[in-house]
Amino acid sequence: MARGKELLTAKQVEHAKPKEKEFNLADGGGLYLRIKPNGNKVWLFNYYRPHDKKRRANLKIGSFPEVTLSSARSKRVEFAALLADNIDPQHDKRRKLIESKRDSEATFETISKQWLEIKKNSVTPAYAEDIERSIKNHLFPTLKKYPLAELTAPLVIDTLKPLEAKGSLETVRRLCQRINEIMVWATNTGVIHHNPLSGIAKAFEAPKAKNQPALKPSELPELMQTINRASIKFQTKCVIEFQLHTMTRPSEAAGAKWAEFDFDNSLWVIPASRMKMRNDHVIPLTPQTLSILANMRKINGSSNFVFTGDRDNSKPMNEQTANMALKRMGFKNRLVAHGLRSIASTALNEQGFDPDVIEAALAHRDKDSVRAAYNRADYLERRKIMMCWWSDFIESAAQGSVAIGIKTRNLKAV
Repeated sequence: MARGKELLTAKQVEHAKPKEKEFNLADGGGLYLRIKPNGNKVWLFNYYRPHDKKRRANLKIGSFPEVTLSSARSKRVEFAALLADNIDPQHDKRRKLIESKRDSEATFETISKQWLEIKKNSVTPAYAEDIERSIKNHLFPTLKKYPLAELTAPLVIDTLKPLEAKGSLETVRRLCQRINEIMVWATNTGVIHHNPLSGIAKAFEAPKAKNQPALKPSELPELMQTINRASIKFQTKCVIEFQLHTMTRPSEAAGAKWAEFDFDNSLWVIPASRMKMRNDHVIPLTPQTLSILANMRKINGSSNFVFTGDRDNSKPMNEQTANMALKRMGFKNRLVAHGLRSIASTALNEQGFDPDVIEAALAHRDKDSVRAAYNRADYLERRKIMMCWWSDFIESAAQGSVAIGIKTRNLKAV
């Protein structure tokens, strides 16, 4: 301390009486107790500002008796340490107030919504909706009002435990992944200083890997004949067959727009914004897929969408429509719409087509960017041949015969 000793005692502070004018009692080292005419007692810290060493400033510490003599002296030590580092205690106090206000406003709800707006640029609209729905349903009820800086691993784990108890292990896994993405984004953008939730997934039982239900290629005749006989809407039959022929995901097929088709060159160009991997995907159209599109043109030619919603033809068909139809047709636990791609992949691999060409047709991302660029440039012509074989195979299945490994053995090198 500047004066080398403390001048006040707790009794002096407690019994100090007001005067007609306010006055100070010094405790040394810049610490004062100011006593006002109304009897209020306020602790002040008087110091020279570090940037010029000339201008004196008073920093309010707090009122007595809420702030005791001992507490005021602790603050003096804290402020002296700041001054030793050339930090103005007043500026430091203002910074902490701003950070505290920012932290209180940076709730999990606010930050997760900001993160989701960024996330939407890298995922399909349907996937963005799924993310938003899961966060709102499972995390917001408990966590939305918490400042992000106050989230702890035990708190979030306790929030997710009821889901684990219900056996929803895959949902828990996804939520752990999503909340960590939010926390990492918040850390990188300066909202919080670190992510305390990085290991929360280890607190839960891992879900068992489970493949999407899919039929074997040899069961394709059963599927085609069931679709043909089923009491479902014509465009629902068409979207299932269209997805099967094009090897696309349910959302890609259900959301197909007329503007995406280049009929002169028999190509379907799905824009990156609708693709899971966020790359444009070009699909060769076979005579069979062109026939499906011609039928749909008669029905939905005035709409922007090839397959439209039941109640509003200005909107696309719901991507779950094919799934629901497959269940009604008796394929529950045997086949889902996404599993149509698996039938194609199995059949084409068994036939001996180049696995890289098959992966390109399925729009699976190649981790090697140079190789991926080559694939896009080189594989389209080979995929045209392969897609024609696949459409012919489907057509044979619809007639009750599957000629895999017999009909076109000469295409193995494609």
